[in-house]
Amino acid sequence: MQRLSIRHETRYDYDRPVGFAPHRLMLRPRDSHALRLIDASLELSPAGDVRWIYDAHGNSICRYKPLGDADTLRIVSTMIVERYPATLEPELDDPHSAMPIVYSTTDRIALAPMLLPVTEDEDGALVTWLRGYIGHPSEPVLLFLQRLNAAIHQEFGYGERYEEGVQAPTETLYRRAGTCRDFAWLMVEALRRLGIASRFVTGYLYSKKAEMRGAGATHAWCEAFLPGLGWTEFDPTNGLAESPYLIPVAIARTPAEASPVRGAIIGNPGSSRMDVKVDVHLVQDSMEAPARAA
Repeated sequence: MQRLSIRHETRYDYDRPVGFAPHRLMLRPRDSHALRLIDASLELSPAGDVRWIYDAHGNSICRYKPLGDADTLRIVSTMIVERYPATLEPELDDPHSAMPIVYSTTDRIALAPMLLPVTEDEDGALVTWLRGYIGHPSEPVLLFLQRLNAAIHQEFGYGERYEEGVQAPTETLYRRAGTCRDFAWLMVEALRRLGIASRFVTGYLYSKKAEMRGAGATHAWCEAFLPGLGWTEFDPTNGLAESPYLIPVAIARTPAEASPVRGAIIGNPGSSRMDVKVDVHLVQDSMEAPARAA
């Protein structure tokens, strides 16, 4: 078990006071057997009306309507969480765990939205790239995913990009470079073309010495649904799989649906500036705790 403290501050500064439309905040993880939310608080300025809901994916959403005009919007989320690492032990004697993956009828109905690609691959570049990693037809799907995850980590150059948005998977292939969100989206859309249900995940990454790519900021990775294992985490930016260093906050079909802060202003702000600060540090590390919370 790892107990982690997280502080995420988002601040917008404007030259002139503006009004604010309702904002949608995705900053609070949901309790699960892999993650326990011990404490959480949200500091909002200007003050406003707040309502908490769960969206269609089960994400915890804060609906925040700032009241009055202001030249600064400040959102500070602080949390203490306990993260329980999972163990990847595939059921190798289960024929459903081999490539090509086959889901049960009930699973396929529930997973349908996460099986459909969103982006185009008109010249077949993505499919051609994927073929280079497909091994023996009966290879366990977990081993294939671990190989693909490691390949993106090793063969693509990482670089921070402060502009909003995510590269199309084909653009990431062409550039052979991107950010964590680009690599996550590449893997999600690649797996969907192989009939593997996948979703985009955002959250945080703990790194003791900040040696991991994406530490110290919001992070993104991929989850794939595997028979016998369920939703399983793969972080192609760092080559991690089911790591206790990943702290998931939001899951979505597309990156646009997983934005931590989404909203609009009313009026002319002049120029504007945005600053995001994320701090994740270890409070307690005890591997004597059970692999998963009860």
